[in-house]
Amino acid sequence: MRTDPSPGPLPAREHLPAADAGTPVLDVVIPVYNEEKDLRPCVLRLHEHLTRTFPYAFRITVADNASTDSTPRVAAALAAELAGVRSARLEQKGRGRALRAVWSASEAPVLAYMDVDLSTDLNALLPLVAPLISGHSDLAIGSRLARSSRVVRGTKRELISRSYNLILRGSLQARFSDAQCGFKAIRRDVAQVLLPLVEDTGWFFDTEMLVLAERAGLRIHEVPVDWVDDPDSTVRIVRTATDDLKGVWRVGKALATGSLPLDRLARPFGDDPRDRDIQDVPRGLARQLVGFCVVGALSTLFYLLLYSLFRQFTGSQTANALALLVSAVANTAANRRLTFGVRGRGGAVRHQAQGLVVFAIGLALTSGSLAALAMATREPAHSTELAVLVAANLAATVLRFLLFRAWVFPEPREEAPRTAPEHPYRSGPAVIRPQHPYGTRHDHSTADNNDHCAADSICLGLDLDLDLEVDRGIDQKDSR
Repeated sequence: MRTDPSPGPLPAREHLPAADAGTPVLDVVIPVYNEEKDLRPCVLRLHEHLTRTFPYAFRITVADNASTDSTPRVAAALAAELAGVRSARLEQKGRGRALRAVWSASEAPVLAYMDVDLSTDLNALLPLVAPLISGHSDLAIGSRLARSSRVVRGTKRELISRSYNLILRGSLQARFSDAQCGFKAIRRDVAQVLLPLVEDTGWFFDTEMLVLAERAGLRIHEVPVDWVDDPDSTVRIVRTATDDLKGVWRVGKALATGSLPLDRLARPFGDDPRDRDIQDVPRGLARQLVGFCVVGALSTLFYLLLYSLFRQFTGSQTANALALLVSAVANTAANRRLTFGVRGRGGAVRHQAQGLVVFAIGLALTSGSLAALAMATREPAHSTELAVLVAANLAATVLRFLLFRAWVFPEPREEAPRTAPEHPYRSGPAVIRPQHPYGTRHDHSTADNNDHCAADSICLGLDLDLDLEVDRGIDQKDSR
């Protein structure tokens, strides 16, 4: 997985200002491969719809994935014919590769894509991007599996789609409903930080992007869509499904090991009620209490099971010490990851050492309770021992939580708030020098107001030694 240096946290979401005519707020990308027949009617229909209904300036970018037919010529002709249309040529196949390249080079503050067959009703486009323009959400997806969606497609594809999303929910704990719908949008400031973390360059690109965004706490807006399946689709179902399952395994492994720097996607949610200062209630306390209680209940059952097992061949004190030691190590590891959200291996040894100190305190409480029971009753029943241990463990659990929160996993000290960039989506001439097929973050500077190329044809190459000059040609205006 990608672990590029973090460019810093995301700024607070803000409503995009109304832009001057000619300044694109939305860049809709259409990735294509050998679509010479469908490309022209698709672009004409989309261009007419946006011209008639979309209240902001827009641009349509045709991203050609190394087509071998006349698709590049059709795209270039459309770029020359229609204002606000451009083409981009990549010499390597892969929908994810095309989206990464075009989105990384675009200066539009809202980036979207849709399939060339236009299976999705275009009336859902404005509801898709509106939450991103308003600053309400970070990403938006169309969903064919929402209750109010209306979908026309075969039983085979319906079964495959629902099965795939069930796999995502069971393996990666995904909460979005439809990962494969070819109808998505993302804010440019989010894409700049999120895309370097996405490794896949094919069909799994969408799923990986959504899973990482959700795990990082970004807000994903879902729009129910009307969908009519394309019977002439060239997607290879078996190969795509195999690649997707490999991607699920790879992403799941990366999330389990904590190798992804998802903290770089932290955003100061300025109007989030969860971030408002409430006296006498520490931040995150409710969530940590719930997580700690769940982990504690499971740990207690695990401890009692171990105690009963060890008690068969040793005394009560030894069985208690062994059971408590094993369960304490497991408890510390579970609370570290699930309750207090510490990822990665950094500090794991120190946390376990501190956890053993907490374990010693718990051992003193439980051992003392057993000793007191032995003094009170010469041969206590096994059920009585368990009842005493449960009561002692409850007291030890409360103390353990307080020590975990205040000493083992303390809240990080708050730093001075960082001011958001004055121009979060300025555009201008830029030189793109791809250093890696995954793309890198590009710096954009302010341009003079004398360029115009809304319908230019742009060729995006992926050669490591290729320097590509992109003339953006967009009028500049301070957003503040």
